[in-house]
Amino acid sequence: MCELLAMSANVPTDICFSFSGLMQRGGNTGPHRDGWGVTFYEGKGCRSFKDPKPSAQSPIAELVTKYPMKSEAVICHIRQANSGKVCLENTHPFVRQMWGRNWTYAHNGQLKDFENELPIEFHLPIGTTDSEHAFCWILDQLHLEFGAKQVDAKLLFDFIASLAAKIDKLGVANIIITDGEYLFAYCSNNLHWLTRRAPFGQASLIDAEMAVDFQKETTSNDVVTVIATKPLTDNETWHKMLAGQWQLFCLGKLVAGDLICQEKA
Repeated sequence: MCELLAMSANVPTDICFSFSGLMQRGGNTGPHRDGWGVTFYEGKGCRSFKDPKPSAQSPIAELVTKYPMKSEAVICHIRQANSGKVCLENTHPFVRQMWGRNWTYAHNGQLKDFENELPIEFHLPIGTTDSEHAFCWILDQLHLEFGAKQVDAKLLFDFIASLAAKIDKLGVANIIITDGEYLFAYCSNNLHWLTRRAPFGQASLIDAEMAVDFQKETTSNDVVTVIATKPLTDNETWHKMLAGQWQLFCLGKLVAGDLICQEKA
């Protein structure tokens, strides 16, 4: 399956350290050779880098690790294709505009009979993956439920959580979605997170010989949350999410969530 990485922070922060570990899993320490992508937010704007080549051998991925783009919200994805051919249009994360904001989505898992179970009308996919189809279905449902104006965040993401649970019933659906302000994570079977805040310490990557002392890179007011399919460091405490659990982060802090396990129908 694919692997996910996301970040929510209260100050513009670069994700070079975590991304350096993730990219090694794209064809080096892991089998995810079918493309990779990352989206960084700067205010309401965002910039995306994608490549259908393995991230461990991608010059573009190497550029991202060396170019410290600072952001308050980031979503990354490395792909092991199971739905749709290996090509740029099928490479995550997917970005669409709604309510005057850029929405970004990435998915880990595989869905069955998604074209029949998730009918779409307004937001048509560009590629052929089950993941992008599910994203377009979510956007359709938001349009149908709330119309032309974005609603209160709690109401909005409670509804998105209910949609994620419906998608999850079709197979496996670990989902990350953001509008650049809020970062939503839904766990189907495998998702971990940690929050770094003062007092900061050192961290070392599992997949690369790299360590960083965050105390030298941060201030006492910084709060940074990282979400990943599997832990990226071997000396920090990662929290494993439960199946059917969702969590919502804003500026690095956990602001809403559901600890109830939901059985798949």
